[in-house]
Amino acid sequence: MTARQRIEAMYSEHPTLVWGHRGACAYAPMNTLPSFELAAELGADGIELDVHRTKDGHAVVVHDFTVDATSDGQGHVKDMTLEEIKELDAGSWFDDKFAGTKIPTLDEVFESVGQKLYINIEIKSHDMVSDGVEVVVADCIPRHNLQERVLISSFNPLALRRFRELLPDIPIGYALAPGYLRQLQSLLGNLSYEARHPQHETVDAAFIEKARNRGYITATWTVNDPQRAKELADLGVEGIITDNPDTIIQAIR
Repeated sequence: MTARQRIEAMYSEHPTLVWGHRGACAYAPMNTLPSFELAAELGADGIELDVHRTKDGHAVVVHDFTVDATSDGQGHVKDMTLEEIKELDAGSWFDDKFAGTKIPTLDEVFESVGQKLYINIEIKSHDMVSDGVEVVVADCIPRHNLQERVLISSFNPLALRRFRELLPDIPIGYALAPGYLRQLQSLLGNLSYEARHPQHETVDAAFIEKARNRGYITATWTVNDPQRAKELADLGVEGIITDNPDTIIQAIR
């Protein structure tokens, strides 16, 4: 299947897919297996997560470029080995009942929920030159035979370009935020991509019309208000990324 066929098949299941933002991060520590598994239990169609490459070449699921905010450690992910990452407690910062929760590898996430949920893998990169994160993600997907269940996103158009060269048949989405990496947008050039992931405040009827005219699917973030979710669904947004998937599912279905 082509990237276009894959994303169209993914989005054919519901008029509006609901993606758990970093899992169900309103209720569990973000980007952890408990958060992803809870998103599945709450009825999410998919999850959005963030991936970095460790110093020794593993794909790990962490939002920030450092581990400081969501673990009991400090340091940049790219400067740490997987063994060092796995020594950290990534749950206590959220609630003591999650004490001992570990930062997962992308392999572990795939093994846990890859057959239950679609997975939007955001490649974390803000550099012109790659640290190899695209390669470790591209290697992981076919290893688990999840080509039909994943899409790749990034705010960095260069990361999207690099990934497309590695696995051209996996759908990609360009993440958009006002002013974020605007200086790199021109580097998209003639890159073909299947989806746009804008901040929800920027989405209106004109945005949706323009996206559809250009052939883009729109999945917007981060929508936690039920009324706003209903407005976006009525506009025709194909995907909603939310911290509380249960509330949003109830609002739009």
